[in-house]
Amino acid sequence: MLCDLDNVVRFYDTAPLAALERAAGLPVGATEDVAYAPEVDLPLLLGRITPDAWVESITAALADRVGEDRARDLGRALANAPFRADEEVVALLRRARTRVPLVLVTNATLQLDDDLALLGLDELADAVVSSAVEQVAKPDPAIYRIAADRAGVPLERCLFVDDRQENVDAAVALGMTGVLYREPADLRRALGPCAEAAPPRPGRTG
Repeated sequence: MLCDLDNVVRFYDTAPLAALERAAGLPVGATEDVAYAPEVDLPLLLGRITPDAWVESITAALADRVGEDRARDLGRALANAPFRADEEVVALLRRARTRVPLVLVTNATLQLDDDLALLGLDELADAVVSSAVEQVAKPDPAIYRIAADRAGVPLERCLFVDDRQENVDAAVALGMTGVLYREPADLRRALGPCAEAAPPRPGRTG
């Protein structure tokens, strides 16, 4: 099983950022619109720039609208947004891993290992395929091939779960089974029997 991380397992709290945007007279989401534009975001996800450099790119893009200091505060609020793991999803993935290999496949920064440790998820999966380490990002077919290789199974035997349609479509084009994630029920249905708790091992008798 190949599974995305952000917006499937990990979720960010952007409420503090939204408050700063309203105070600056910006529509909520304006900072993310700038920050996640490919020309700003992709260098970070490919490990070519640091998060601090990403913040400076956001600052440069917003400075004309809100001033440099406030733009930098917005960039930092996004970069430092607190995050949490969805415990229901984590439980489903832990159950699935008792039956099939589990690989996280994520467009992430070089801070990913530290982030997973903070979440207590550094041992959630059998392997983690990060765009920043591999220097290739979803939906590039290469990252899916890397993930299948880490799982040790052919592409056509992989189930791929992601919250972005273009990423799911790329997996399906390679022969994988794709699932567009919106809520834990999507994952539960896709996993079928693998979502069920493993039966207890019989105890010794006599």
